Amino acid sequence: MQPVPDLATMLGSIRWVIVGGLALRAYIPERMTLDVDILVHERDAGQARQAFLAAGYHVIAELTIGGFTVQPLGAETPVIDIITRADNWLDQALLTPGHDPAGYPVLGRPYLTLMKLQAGRTQDLADVQRLIASAPAAERAITRELVLRESPELVEDFDALCTLADLEFGPPSGSELQ
Repeated sequence: MQPVPDLATMLGSIRWVIVGGLALRAYIPERMTLDVDILVHERDAGQARQAFLAAGYHVIAELTIGGFTVQPLGAETPVIDIITRADNWLDQALLTPGHDPAGYPVLGRPYLTLMKLQAGRTQDLADVQRLIASAPAAERAITRELVLRESPELVEDFDALCTLADLEFGPPSGSELQ
């Protein structure tokens, strides 16, 4: 598990949230991860880059999904991926983050589920199933509406992962299936 630097001080007024494996700990038991992933709005990418450079980090890679990877000068950890996006939902998500046990802002579960579903990697889909399993029925419905609005081509995948979550972990709290 990675140490998380003081991102709030480093990034100042830039809105950001933790995403990726570390964000899971706000909702479910976290899994091992080798980096810290944060999300900032695409319009703040240049300002975020400058903030990391000013804090003694250097850019070690550009992300093909949008964003860049930084690392402290002279150190191997922590590696931080700064993911940049401009989705329709992003401003609202950055205004209403969840928080993990350490108090860090974390992407809300519906949005985190959407992002991981869109990524579609095996680990992300496993994370989606665990996120769905722990979500109350009402939040699951909100997440489905978000997926339907933002990525309608993924609704069938979302529904299938809900079925798998119910089979493995039982129906969600607040559902009529209980």
